[in-house]
Amino acid sequence: MKSLLTLPSIICAALLASAHVCYAGQAPGSLSDPDIPVSHHDRVYAAEQFSNTVSVTDPTDNKLLGVIRLGEPAPTNFSPLYRGQVLVHGMGFSPDHRTLAVVSIGSNSVSFIDTETNTVKHVTYVGRSPHEAFFTPNGEEVWVTVRGENYVSVIDAHTYEEKARITTPAGPGMQIFSPDGKYGFVCSSFNPEIDVVEVKSHQTVGRLQQSSPFCPNIAVSPDNKQVWITLKDSGRTQAFSAQPPFALLKTLETGPITNHVNIVHNEHGMFAYVTVGALNRVKVFRTDDFEQVADIPVGNLPHGVWPSGDGTRVYVGLENADALAAIDTRTNTVVATIPIGQAPQAVVYVPNAVPEGDGTQNLQSLGVAGQVANVYLSAIGAAQAGTPPTSVSLFDQGLLQVLQAAVSGLEPKRPYVLALADKADASGPLEPLSNFMTNPAGAAVVNAIGQIRELVAQGTSAPEHRRYLVIAPVTDGKPGSPVQLQRM
Repeated sequence: MKSLLTLPSIICAALLASAHVCYAGQAPGSLSDPDIPVSHHDRVYAAEQFSNTVSVTDPTDNKLLGVIRLGEPAPTNFSPLYRGQVLVHGMGFSPDHRTLAVVSIGSNSVSFIDTETNTVKHVTYVGRSPHEAFFTPNGEEVWVTVRGENYVSVIDAHTYEEKARITTPAGPGMQIFSPDGKYGFVCSSFNPEIDVVEVKSHQTVGRLQQSSPFCPNIAVSPDNKQVWITLKDSGRTQAFSAQPPFALLKTLETGPITNHVNIVHNEHGMFAYVTVGALNRVKVFRTDDFEQVADIPVGNLPHGVWPSGDGTRVYVGLENADALAAIDTRTNTVVATIPIGQAPQAVVYVPNAVPEGDGTQNLQSLGVAGQVANVYLSAIGAAQAGTPPTSVSLFDQGLLQVLQAAVSGLEPKRPYVLALADKADASGPLEPLSNFMTNPAGAAVVNAIGQIRELVAQGTSAPEHRRYLVIAPVTDGKPGSPVQLQRM
């Protein structure tokens, strides 16, 4: 029987087995590196913000193996927090594929997890509200964007201690490195600026202009030619040259709540996969001429995205569906949807994360983290056909539920309120749940928490007092007439 492994794959497997660094020829590695075929040694990890877990999936059969529990759901976190993590959000991995770096926004931490045993081997605490972390290509440092402050925390990857800080404009959103290890690119979530930092010296050597302030995600192409960023506030995606003078190449209007981007190459070329949260879709663009070649429906509020080690698949976290979507990149169709923890944010695919054994040590079952209910809101008086502009998810936390709405279709930069109405036509008094301001794309992600005891589905017997979710504009501090109403 002939082996299915190509010669480069065999060489890469040998290097991994001998503990040498070997990126796949996909993000975040170099185009010249060999691809690594999907196997039972690979893992897909998702950072889950409301269950405070990291889900662990085997991509061979797209099966959830379990979760790594870093903290507890609410209301445990309402008391003084001495142990455990809150708002598990960002994620990166080491060049040898043996360590995850998981950022928890609420507890200001980076948890370093052993991929083979699924155990936390160290926790480093940094500044206010860190967002993302990634290892430098040489594996010596971990850079953490401290979004609640104005710097990147540089952590020694061996001692796990902070060794330096790189000053940036307030609110650095994410950093990623050029495959050759020369530059680190740091986008901002509060200022319209990308900083280009020389990795060796930690010195800023370039500044690029974002078209709007709020960038949550950034990727560099494996050919070391392009840097892509997403702009969640304006619903755009931008591509820049990854080489001096780092010129703007293209601005794309991708849609409200544009979340993450990553780069894939296969036999058809090189492509950028962009998650567009409010549209519940992933848009795919060529990197040579920026033509859109696919528009893939995936499920509620797609967020993180990462390719497999051979570029044949892309995995997408569905924030308002508690699920992971697997996309075949050759057909650009969803081939599997895997249940995972609550509100997945960052997603990474780690080839050969578990070189031996089944890699299920210390994993736990989903439990309450697997319970979510969904409803939708549409413009009042509008036809019910097509994708509704607003999806709402209710995440079970035991005594409480977290409500998260991915809102779109509203006027830009205007105050609104998500509320409960007593009547199906939204008339009468409203009970506010959460006030919010839309971004320049007329969208927002809105959260509330409380004792929501019963969700009434269509066709079931209703209780005596049923209420309906609505969205209304706010003028002079008071709700006006609702503009969106819960679908029946």
